[in-house]
Amino acid sequence: MATTRTAHTVWEGNLIEGTGLVTFDSSGIGQQPVSWPSRAEKANGKTSPEELIAAAHSSCFSMALSHGLTGAGTPPTRLETKADVTFQPGEGITGIHLTVRGEVPGLDAESFASAAEDAKKNCPVSQALTGTTITLTAELA
Repeated sequence: MATTRTAHTVWEGNLIEGTGLVTFDSSGIGQQPVSWPSRAEKANGKTSPEELIAAAHSSCFSMALSHGLTGAGTPPTRLETKADVTFQPGEGITGIHLTVRGEVPGLDAESFASAAEDAKKNCPVSQALTGTTITLTAELA
């Protein structure tokens, strides 16, 4: 069964001086302010499209890696994934770097790195972002 998740943004003003408010409709987890300065300069307590992509990518990748490892008979005890999404004003998103550190009993570093590469390639968010260079660092704890 397909699922649809929804968020919406209300933006007021021009790009440089305006502000927006992102509402997470499906989960009801609240609202987060956005602005051009928080996107192109310092966050200053506001989010950005790139941070939202980073959250989506790190969680999707973690789920895909956990699923793959479990299917291979080596379920993880813990996975900690960070996604760094780089935004260059005037160019857009120029790259995403995933860093994962895992605790996987009975698995060697090479097998972990291979499973992580597979998850990077096949998680739905990675697939949605195929126009972006995605790199990966994977290590066992």
